[in-house]
Amino acid sequence: MSFDLRAVIENFMLVIAALIPIVNPIGAAAVFVTMTRSLTPDVRTQLARRVALNAFLLLAASMFVGNYVLGFFGLSVAVVQVGGGLILCSVAWALLKQEPNATPDPQYTVKPEDGLAKAFYPLTLPLTVGPGSISVAITLGANHANNVQSLLLAAPPLIFGTAVVALSIYLCFRYGHQLTAALGTTGTLVFLRLSAFILLCIGVQIIWNGLSTLLATFYGRL
Repeated sequence: MSFDLRAVIENFMLVIAALIPIVNPIGAAAVFVTMTRSLTPDVRTQLARRVALNAFLLLAASMFVGNYVLGFFGLSVAVVQVGGGLILCSVAWALLKQEPNATPDPQYTVKPEDGLAKAFYPLTLPLTVGPGSISVAITLGANHANNVQSLLLAAPPLIFGTAVVALSIYLCFRYGHQLTAALGTTGTLVFLRLSAFILLCIGVQIIWNGLSTLLATFYGRL
């Protein structure tokens, strides 16, 4: 088994280049700030750390066992895209229509009594790691042959690349309130509206990608 440093670096960069744009830590941080504005700084820091860890585990699991899990339940990536895209659109729409001084929707707000209960849903899934990210992670893992040698060569760059993505999530979420403080009330509101709209568009695009695949499969069988 030969060690190809160039292939390792290329796979490492591929993971970052593929996941960072769709995870969009900066855009997600604006939504995170809104959903956790009633928490203390210490709790927000813990929550940011937990979300980043959850995101790392979820993406890594999608890379290495995602295909097998979907196969076990008889699901396709396209179906996951449609279902997850609908959830993502629901979160984005609730944030988009929220009035500046209105009481936030309890379903999408983290309160002090919640603690870390909402760290996984909805903060990690689908806000941070949505169906688009999961489908990309599954595809990255599926690009390698199913044998021990390929796994040993592919695992380190995939894991380290995912760790860098998780680190970017933590930093953006951890210092998101400082960013919004620098932007001011008006700037934060504009940034939040823009981020929520982009999140909604991503959800629609993910649904369309899944539907396109399902329709192509359906018409291909006719």
